[in-house]
Amino acid sequence: MIQPEDIKQMIERGLPGAHVTAGGDGRHFEAVVVFEGFVGKNMVQQHQMVYRALGDKMQAEIHALSLRTLTPEEYRAQAANT
Repeated sequence: MIQPEDIKQMIERGLPGAHVTAGGDGRHFEAVVVFEGFVGKNMVQQHQMVYRALGDKMQAEIHALSLRTLTPEEYRAQAANT
């Protein structure tokens, strides 16, 4: 069974330099991904990049994934507002 740490590691391998936090119960997961490579991309493109990093796990082992993708600048702005 896939674990949140597995998801975190797969995304980090697929998006080198990304900062990832992941959680979940073994079937339903959530992840926050902060990645410089998201700059200039819309949310759909950003999510597609994450899905590619997860590969066939998205179709076979991960039944639900709630994603939040941010550029480093967006992450800093969000942190400053909290």
